[in-house]
Amino acid sequence: MQEWSIQDLAKAAGVTSRTLRHYGDRGLLAPSRIGSNGYRYYDEDALLRLQRILLLRELGLGLTAIADALGGPRDATAALETHLDLLERERERLGRQIAAVRATLHRTTRGEPLMAEEMFDGFDHTRYKEEVEQRWGAEAYADGDRWWTSLTETERRDWKADVARLSQDWTAAAESGVAPDGPQAQELARRHVAWLSSVPGTPASAGGADVTEAVRQYVTGLADMYVEDERFAANYGGRAGAEFVRDALHAYLR
Repeated sequence: MQEWSIQDLAKAAGVTSRTLRHYGDRGLLAPSRIGSNGYRYYDEDALLRLQRILLLRELGLGLTAIADALGGPRDATAALETHLDLLERERERLGRQIAAVRATLHRTTRGEPLMAEEMFDGFDHTRYKEEVEQRWGAEAYADGDRWWTSLTETERRDWKADVARLSQDWTAAAESGVAPDGPQAQELARRHVAWLSSVPGTPASAGGADVTEAVRQYVTGLADMYVEDERFAANYGGRAGAEFVRDALHAYLR
């Protein structure tokens, strides 16, 4: 049976040897054998399993959620068919987004009226207005909405990119096994509180750079909600990642 060394597999998959060893340490990808030289070798079954791992990573799952998925049916063909279906759905959604942007560009360049139904096809544009107003009041929502609509398209894109980087850094830190109260996690907590404080309308915005009691209560409540609400937990790779974020924020606020 054909085998690949850890270096050859890492090169073929576009990942690092360290990543493959990390997957092995997490119980996701065991080598088919370890040579007398201590090197790890992988067979075709391992390649199929790594493809599943990378597909699930592309779909936004954290390592804990991937472990749960891999713990399901062992039929590789059935698993690949499931992942192919998910990828095709994602391709279809992205295709609708591309078509929507193209249609908007076409209309704006020709001076034609915009069609809301056409512009937002393929986008999840749910706004949690009622939920925000219930938790923090109508004024909080109005302040945040005014701030958001006042931003240019470039500013919105940059802001979203910053939030995405913060979520990715949280997920990576949680998966690396660092302590929630350690320096790396505490720097992420500082960035997180600064981000929340930068959004007008939130209780954290009134505190500026200071961690006031209002800021403490607001961020602590959010941290707990990250774990309890799967919509938020998904931003950090699942419940385990959200628990890491919660613990780090609690430690920072103490």
